[in-house]
Amino acid sequence: MTLGSGGTAADFDIVLRHGRVVDGTGNPASFADVAVKDGRIAVVGRVEGQAKSELDLRGLVLAPGFIDVHTHVDELAEQPLAENFIRMGVTTVVTGNCGESAPDVRRFFADIERTGVTLNTATLVGHGTVRGRVMGGSFDREPSADELARMKSEVGQAMRDGAIGMSTGLIYPPGSFARTPEIVELARVVAAHDGLYASHMRNEGREIFPALDEVFRVAREAGLRAEVSHIKLSGPASWGQADTVLGTIERARAEGLDITQDQYSYTAASTGLSQLIPDQALEGGAAEFARRLADPASKADLIAGMKRILDRGGRTNYAYAVIAFCKHDQTLNGLNVVEAARARRGSDTLDDQIETILDIELRGGADGVFHGINEQDLQTFLRHPNTMIASDSSVRRFGQGVPHPRGYGNNARVLGRYVRELKVLRLEDAIRKMTSLPAATFRLEGRGQLRPGAWADLVAFDPATIRDTATYNDPHHYPEGIPLVLVNGVPVVKDGQVTGARPGRPLPHGSPL
Repeated sequence: MTLGSGGTAADFDIVLRHGRVVDGTGNPASFADVAVKDGRIAVVGRVEGQAKSELDLRGLVLAPGFIDVHTHVDELAEQPLAENFIRMGVTTVVTGNCGESAPDVRRFFADIERTGVTLNTATLVGHGTVRGRVMGGSFDREPSADELARMKSEVGQAMRDGAIGMSTGLIYPPGSFARTPEIVELARVVAAHDGLYASHMRNEGREIFPALDEVFRVAREAGLRAEVSHIKLSGPASWGQADTVLGTIERARAEGLDITQDQYSYTAASTGLSQLIPDQALEGGAAEFARRLADPASKADLIAGMKRILDRGGRTNYAYAVIAFCKHDQTLNGLNVVEAARARRGSDTLDDQIETILDIELRGGADGVFHGINEQDLQTFLRHPNTMIASDSSVRRFGQGVPHPRGYGNNARVLGRYVRELKVLRLEDAIRKMTSLPAATFRLEGRGQLRPGAWADLVAFDPATIRDTATYNDPHHYPEGIPLVLVNGVPVVKDGQVTGARPGRPLPHGSPL
């Protein structure tokens, strides 16, 4: 990729020449020049006239910037470069997923606008965040009429402030204690603002079908679009049912529901290690959890429950669960629970593993990586035309802990492994899943297509060399083969290096083009 200067009387800010254009719609790639002016795509095709700068993209694919609809970047103002995202070609993100969001949407947008960030950013309002604030620490119950009214008011305010919808995290307290009618009532508020419902469902393993039915019920009764977050089949006991899951979703669509799904391209999940502990043990907060552990009968019931859950998942130990970041004891980072029990207690029996999990939670908890997804199921979900590519990542602090590699390599992995190497997807279809499909689903106007008039969010990559380099054991590596990324017409990555520019914008729901 080479850079040249145009004449003084410039017609365009940047002209990108000789690239192989994949426009995001699924149409076949074609060779064309692309001109950018005032942050937008001005011309696609034969470009005549002068530009302030020109880039030769010979040998590279030029596509719309990737849109990641499932992220956790609520602290973006504190890490505004978001290097792990822009280096894998992501130019727009949706945060506030899994029921957890910034508590004040207006302030969230104001903070990132004041700070200046690299990414365009939209947000959902988190059901769990709202429920936690309103219900005062007592969660294993239905809300009172007054509490439900306050929750509806808060969701409504978030939507007026620009949230694009509401998310739930129904495996995480306090959301896990919510009954379906509560979610429907809040979703009706979202529907009144033409918002979307995104759900980390109640179960992604053996009970996935009742969990899907709940998503369908919310969509049907509230009258809104719904997104199944990070679709998967967790644990050996549930593997091999991907076609049945997709068939269930397709039947719901045939009945008139607007259901889509997103997915990351790895066979491991990531969340807090606390997910290995039954919700009832965590209800009421840290002090109540400590009290239950101090009571021999309560602790015995808890341990028995953990063993039953492990058995139902078709597992005999916790070797599948790896500690990604343990703040109070970073020597455990990168060890699975069996290894951590051996290091901590000198024994790796199942009881010692459970004691290790409980002790870590008692001391403040830890993040984990959980290996439990079947590769063939992953590929089946990936092929479906309504599956979007999303990382489920936060902004990474380079070198900290042993986090899931998806935060560094998700999009590059799809293009390198599943397009070039395994040929699971056509290049044009993979790009559509990262661009126009998420833009249309989440109503991100002016994004996701490479066409005149659209915002100039663009990524250039080498289809022969693009690949993810982050691994589970050594995740802090950026992908290869992505030399150029533009956000709103401004290079944020050039010649493979971060420029430091921060042209990203807040994307409140209903904002004009």
